[in-house]
Amino acid sequence: MTSETSTEERIAAQLRGFGLLGILSILIILAGNFLFLPLSAILVLGWASLSRTPWREIGYVRPRSWTRTLVTGIVFGGAFKFLMKAIVMPLLGAPPINQAYHWVTGNAAALPFMFYLLIVGAGFGEETVYRGWMFERLGKLFGTSVWARTSIVALTSVVFALAHYFDQGIPGVEQAFVSGLVFGTIFARTGRIFVLMVAHAAFDLTALAMIYWDCETAVAHFFLK
Repeated sequence: MTSETSTEERIAAQLRGFGLLGILSILIILAGNFLFLPLSAILVLGWASLSRTPWREIGYVRPRSWTRTLVTGIVFGGAFKFLMKAIVMPLLGAPPINQAYHWVTGNAAALPFMFYLLIVGAGFGEETVYRGWMFERLGKLFGTSVWARTSIVALTSVVFALAHYFDQGIPGVEQAFVSGLVFGTIFARTGRIFVLMVAHAAFDLTALAMIYWDCETAVAHFFLK
């Protein structure tokens, strides 16, 4: 083993650990999205490569069928959003209109940016960070017991929910917490992230469709008048 290889191995081990370099990498990744979306997710991929963390440990497992993954994610994500809007959020007392994004209603010029934000920023970015990376990091700390995985699902859901407070307020926190629990539970059981990326993007694109075509109130009152 050459000295260069030895140095690379040492750095990789430090990045995987929770010493100074490991904690610094965590802080840098968390700060990434303050510059632009989805920088945090891009930094996660860089960290995985430099730390020699197997891709499967952050959920990057090649699907047996990409077609099945796409169809499953689209159907599940769209249906999940409808149920959240029509049943869960009304029961939580949320207003039918998402005021944070009501400006998108009928605004065709906003669609390209929204597609980027929801597909790249949310589908790819948030799933990579809040499910793949956070589950790997917390798993190293808590272990793999049922209690540990349950705690990780709960903790990541809280962090994911709080990240939505600044632009969507309490209703955004409530929705993100519930969806975080669902997506987190699926990831904890499967260890696969690509179907969740598709489902997350489909969830948000369904929400965008409701807002753009101004049918949020109709959906919110679909079951509960």
